[in-house]
Amino acid sequence: MAHIKLYIPGPVEVSEKTFKALCSPMIGHRGQGFKDLYAKMQPQLQTLLSTKQLVYLSTSSAWGVMEGALRNLTSKKVLCCMKGAFSDKWLDVAKRCGKEADGLQVPWGSPIRAEDVDKKLATGQFDTLTLIHNETSTGTMSPLAEIAALKNKYPDVLFIVDAVSSMTALPIGFDALGIDILLAGTQKAFALPPGLSVFVCSPAALAKAATMKDRGYYFDLVEFEKNAKDSMTPSTPSIPHIYGLASKLEDFFTEGLEARYARHTKTNQMTRDWAAKHGFTLFPEKGFESVTLTCVNNGAKADGGRVVDVAKLQKLVKDQGFLIDGGYGKIKGTTFRLSNMGDETEATMNQLYAALDGAMAKL
Repeated sequence: MAHIKLYIPGPVEVSEKTFKALCSPMIGHRGQGFKDLYAKMQPQLQTLLSTKQLVYLSTSSAWGVMEGALRNLTSKKVLCCMKGAFSDKWLDVAKRCGKEADGLQVPWGSPIRAEDVDKKLATGQFDTLTLIHNETSTGTMSPLAEIAALKNKYPDVLFIVDAVSSMTALPIGFDALGIDILLAGTQKAFALPPGLSVFVCSPAALAKAATMKDRGYYFDLVEFEKNAKDSMTPSTPSIPHIYGLASKLEDFFTEGLEARYARHTKTNQMTRDWAAKHGFTLFPEKGFESVTLTCVNNGAKADGGRVVDVAKLQKLVKDQGFLIDGGYGKIKGTTFRLSNMGDETEATMNQLYAALDGAMAKL
């Protein structure tokens, strides 16, 4: 059966080199071989996230770490910054964890703004905040540095940041930002299969977690820190994923991080240019567009841009061997999304645009 190449916002394409790494011989997760593997990656992960803290590996989707962060850090009330399907979900997840929670809701396609967060935190109700840096459902990126700067004003509020679809595609300096948890799943810009999460915690987050009696075990931040000091994980990890991560980190540093970031910026602009060429507008508010995926407006916002039959477009493109996304949640069909994250290059993106051009000619 012919492979349909993925240009959806995740999972994304996985290279042959990475697949070969996943098939490395099995080792014991408490043996020296695993410790050496993790120890070799640790400085690379720290460089990637611009941190002196230990970087942790969790065999779970990012939601596992996200839920764990709430259980570890929220003792009073959490403020959930909501701007799309995935950030909106934080409020429901917090309540299911038995946490007091309130939402800062903005329209889909708009970013979270620091001044609105400030007003909420000024009430003194909250001890944690959740923020999705790059809202995958809408292709909207919030100004992380501006929001993180509020830590200076509210040092006792712990900031939990989901960078699931932005980590590795642009620089995110954990220590300089001063936030408390930064996390991502590896099925997006890392270009690994789903099932592994990467995250880092501040000393303040670890101190708070140590006081929480009902933080559980599997996502206990204190356990992650204790084990990471010995280059281990608290529970049995997915060793193939970690071999794969080691291979990807090798790729990142061979290419060079700045070159990697520039490549994502370039291929994203190419996608925006393709959309404009065909008369489409973009869904996100101007100036806050994602650099890892493009959410094309297809009638969700009545701004005079082109509108097509998305399901037909998807089929015509799929018939040529490419899978694109037809929009998510309440904007399904009235938007569509094209990913450029991971290993995509100008050459591979041009293959997608050629298929899209062919499909558009038939609509």
